[in-house]
Amino acid sequence: MSPTPASEPSYEPSSARPVSRRRLLTGAAVIAGAQALNIRTAHASTAVRQDPFQLGIASGDPLPDGVVLWTRLVADPYDAASMGSRPVRVEYEIAADPHFRRIVRRGSETATAAHGHSVHADVRGLACGRDYWYRFRTGSHLSPAGRTRTAPAYRSRPDALRIGMVNCQDWQNGYWPAYSALAEEDLDVVLHVGDYIYEYDPSSAYADRLHTTPQTPGLDQLSTLSDYRARHAQYKTDPALQAAHAAFPWIVTWDDHEVENNYAGLVDEIDDTGAKHQDAAAFARQRAAAYQAYYEHMPLRRRYVNGSADYRLYRRFDFGDLLRLNVLDTRQYRTDQPGGFSSDFGAVAAGLGNTDGTLTGSGQEQWLRRGLARSGARWNVIAQQVMMSQIRFPNFLDPAHPLPPIANLDQWDGYDPARARLLNFLRDAQVANPVVLAGDIHSSWFSDLRIDRDDLDSAPVAVEFTATSVSSDFPIAFDAPLKAYNPYLNPHVRYFDGSLRGYLRLNVDRRQWVTDARTVASIAVRESPVSTSASWSVVAGEPGLQP
Repeated sequence: MSPTPASEPSYEPSSARPVSRRRLLTGAAVIAGAQALNIRTAHASTAVRQDPFQLGIASGDPLPDGVVLWTRLVADPYDAASMGSRPVRVEYEIAADPHFRRIVRRGSETATAAHGHSVHADVRGLACGRDYWYRFRTGSHLSPAGRTRTAPAYRSRPDALRIGMVNCQDWQNGYWPAYSALAEEDLDVVLHVGDYIYEYDPSSAYADRLHTTPQTPGLDQLSTLSDYRARHAQYKTDPALQAAHAAFPWIVTWDDHEVENNYAGLVDEIDDTGAKHQDAAAFARQRAAAYQAYYEHMPLRRRYVNGSADYRLYRRFDFGDLLRLNVLDTRQYRTDQPGGFSSDFGAVAAGLGNTDGTLTGSGQEQWLRRGLARSGARWNVIAQQVMMSQIRFPNFLDPAHPLPPIANLDQWDGYDPARARLLNFLRDAQVANPVVLAGDIHSSWFSDLRIDRDDLDSAPVAVEFTATSVSSDFPIAFDAPLKAYNPYLNPHVRYFDGSLRGYLRLNVDRRQWVTDARTVASIAVRESPVSTSASWSVVAGEPGLQP
């Protein structure tokens, strides 16, 4: 059923938001429960006998006039079949206030077993650049309430934008106090650049953080739709993650672990042998299962076709004329990492000579170029998964002989001609204030991007901010050596830290871009204090990072 407009009262959004988003959302949920009778009576297509909203709620892909609202109904979070095979009607409503006194949209969706009883309501007709609150109901069950926000109008001139950026949340490696802290921030949107789940078998130092057991244990990877659904559901049960989803709209993209470590297109992980190794046909089936489960658990607008090993995830968002966000997929269309090196770490020359290599595929590359060339935005952002900065690592594979250095060929260093092509385009097309965002490496790297990494007298053509992980491990033994070697091997890296977990807070206005590294003291506990461990800026029209 299409959304039903209600008369939207005229109001001005408050210039000061509440200090505690968690208290606001909790309070809204309590009020929502008290006002449950205000929602129109709904009759589900099949009886739902217990709370089906155990995985929380979320919103995402904000447009000036709309957002996607998400939930997934579950009886047993780890068994999709426990919801039965019949469709379930789910109603939603959106309000202009956290108390749901000013309802502006109502509608309903049908949650089907074919999509894991997930709901993706693409709600339109909302006002630009405003906060809204939303909730779901099926039968007598009412979901928690969430807050979302639409993007500014296309031709508007917003003064500022605040983005939270996260990636790499390994359930087994520790807790997620970073998400508790993120939920308390004052943000317009959250960007997740990949590794939302990890595919590995159960193995954790924390008794309550063991992964779900896959259908075929011992492979150390998921393979079936049931495997991927259960793992996504497990991650979604985390209260800190639920709070962060409920606090802001999210824009998401995947990296490798949503399917399998370091996969490339339909090419299996380089080190897989025996029963773990799959040919392209078998891997396509695994990828289809992974992509479907990802869609079922994310607030995505584009519908997934069941059984398909393809899903177009790259897309673009404009925030007035302040910022254009190009969200890439550097896994689905990439060619294999060059050289055939174990773990894809190897000789720098392998990446330099990879003339036929691509991370994006030709179609996505042309789409990106068009979007950058035609942009009138003050800031042009390329949000993607792996570091674009040209990094040389001391040879940790042979600690007795750390030089000559090696490269991570799973990053853009494995695809140097493709990177050079993009950086040259940014320069030649005079793209305004390009900023690259990345994750994957579980550490913070803030870098200047030049055509020639060694020509430090040349002006950078872009800057890159690589975020540390929410919880995934960075070997602490590598932290000190990299800090020692970077000034010599990677002088274009302006800031590095591998010791802390957290997220980035991106503060963008018309004059400058400021990135704060927000890090927590420990991931060994659920709650840990957050602080700003680094802050670097870019001034519009002046290329290069400044502390």
